[in-house]
Amino acid sequence: MNKKIPMRRCVGCGEMKAKKELIRVIKTQEDEILLDTTGKMNGRGAYICQNLECLKAAAKNRGLERSFKTAVPKEMIDTLIKEMESH
Repeated sequence: MNKKIPMRRCVGCGEMKAKKELIRVIKTQEDEILLDTTGKMNGRGAYICQNLECLKAAAKNRGLERSFKTAVPKEMIDTLIKEMESH
């Protein structure tokens, strides 16, 4: 039997991809926006592809803001860029 692969939609390009291929960003109950490297932190999650094009698209179309229903600080976008450049 094949194990079902959890799929998630990228907030940048809108494509469905395997959860493991995406970077998870969460909003905690305290309204903090954090990078979730483990994929297990509590909070509202949004997923984004591990490439800068999708991140730019998500920033432009406000994908993260829509997912979290709040503004995403510029520092968080910078952290994501650094994370992507290190991969």
